[in-house]
Order: sequence, then C-alpha cells, then structure tokens
Amino acid sequence: MNTITNMHTKNTIILEIFKDIPFSEDESIHIESKLEKLTIKKGDILLNAGKSVNHQYFVSDGCLRTCYTDNSGKEHTIQFAIKNWWISDYTAFFSTTKAVMSIECIQDAVIYKISREDMDALCVEIPQLETFFRKKMEGAFANFQKRILGGLSQSAKERYASFINTYPNIEQSVKNYHIASYLGVTTETLSRIRKELTKD
Repeated sequence: MNTITNMHTKNTIILEIFKDIPFSEDESIHIESKLEKLTIKKGDILLNAGKSVNHQYFVSDGCLRTCYTDNSGKEHTIQFAIKNWWISDYTAFFSTTKAVMSIECIQDAVIYKISREDMDALCVEIPQLETFFRKKMEGAFANFQKRILGGLSQSAKERYASFINTYPNIEQSVKNYHIASYLGVTTETLSRIRKELTKD
C-alpha cells in the first residue's frame, strides 16, 4: 500500500509539471529524483541580484516575482509567476553569468527547483523533455517580445488589460505597487485606470 501511495505522489507532481507527456514509470521516478521541493514564505528572497543562477523553478502553488533595481534605486517588476509557471533569471541561467534580477516570494508558495546540469542531462536521456523545455522557452520569448512591443505601442490602460489577461485573478495576491511597477505607471495611475474600467 505504501509503495502504491508513494508512486502515486511521485506521478502526481510529474503530471502536474509535465502534463500529458507519456513517461514510463522509471522515467517518472528518475525525473522526480532531480526535482527538489521547497516551501517558501511571503517576503522570502529566492534569488538575489549578483548571485550565480544554477536553477529554474516551477511554481506549484503561490506567487513569486522577478524584479530589477536600476542605478537610481528604482525597482521594476519584470515577471510574476503563479501556479504552473516557471521562473528564474533566464539570461543568467542560460549564459552562466551573475543574476541581474532578484526573485521574491509575494504569496506563500510551494515550488520545485531543477538545476541547469540536471535539466540538460534529462533532456539528453529523455528526448520528450527537450521538446517540453524548448517549447516553454519559445513561449516565454514570444511573451516577453509582446510585452516589449506593448510597452512601446499600448496605452497604460491597454497594458493593464493585457496584464489581467496574462495573470487572471492575481490581483488579490499582489500589492498595487508591484502591479504598477510591472506596468511602468504610478499607483495613482493604476487606481485611475481601474476606476475608468469600472465605469466602462
């Protein structure tokens, strides 16, 4: 009974992360052995700027954000990561340079981390994983490009609408100044946009 229960637990997290990829039992066990579960609290810093970046993180529950502090000390929120999202400082992760961003937990979270070394080895051993991670990176690149273009061409109101579409139901968990920072507006402007949308 315990063996079945433990196997079910292992398969559950593999299914959660990798969805419908058909792994064998041995593959699932092998992948699970490379994942480290972490429980982190609101306010915890998962990664500090200037540190080495050896892992990426899957969010099973909770919410995290990446942020960048410019030379004037102003903080910019770059990304939120909610359930089923991956997060890291990917420029540093893939280029083995030091982090330029920090990762903060903004809602108590359960995450799973995997190292670059283990990810690369698994992709060689299990080709389905190479396809999975490649598609994730392609999607992330496309989304970041859309965000850059949106920042150049969209009004603040349109950027807020895109934010709500990308992160539905996140506002209850995120402080207003985090959202304003992500959108590149003041908290006062964010409040005005919300009021305008309520009237529409």
